[in-house]
Amino acid sequence: MSAPIRVLVCDDQVLIRTGLATIVDAQPDLEVVGECADGATAVDLAGRLRPDVVVMDVRMPVLDGIEATRRLAGAGVEHPVRVLVVTTFNLDEYVYEALRAGASGFLLKDAPPERLLHGIRTVASGAALLDPDVTRRLVGEYAERIRPSRTDPADSPLTPRELEVLHLLAEGLSNGEIAAALFISQETVKTFVSRILAKLGLRDRVQAVVYAYRHGLVS
Repeated sequence: MSAPIRVLVCDDQVLIRTGLATIVDAQPDLEVVGECADGATAVDLAGRLRPDVVVMDVRMPVLDGIEATRRLAGAGVEHPVRVLVVTTFNLDEYVYEALRAGASGFLLKDAPPERLLHGIRTVASGAALLDPDVTRRLVGEYAERIRPSRTDPADSPLTPRELEVLHLLAEGLSNGEIAAALFISQETVKTFVSRILAKLGLRDRVQAVVYAYRHGLVS
């Protein structure tokens, strides 16, 4: 039997933090190794407790979740920790910055418990997680800020088919949904996604979505 996934929960609201920890700790394959109320403590605890995943709020005192994520998972971090941002999107306009800081994914706080648990397991496995509802609203609500520059598709290293896959990925579609939309197999979709990440020098699907929005490759 494999060791449980070690989870650190960081949220400054006690009821939310306790609720998240209770949901996670009730699973036989998950273990809450620590809780905290601010980003600075999260960084400190992550260094000592070595969690597999940090469930991170964004708006917190002392050190916000964006900077904490950057210190835990950003470029150049020697031993990066996977961060799953759980946020209230309507109140939080910093989701995009959190993803740029290195978060492996995000969920809405009103997501059902099973989606949270799936998200933790997904991120722990090395994959990225994007909440489709939030992904589809990123461009609509923050289009100008998210896309400071445009890249001519002709100048992109991606093929037209790869750009098509990136477009659907950026809209929050799963591999299965992309496969159905393009009438190809899920394995083929996985191959396309791997090629996109390799060509663009990106770590995961989250970074691919950020790249697509930032460079205006999707509308």
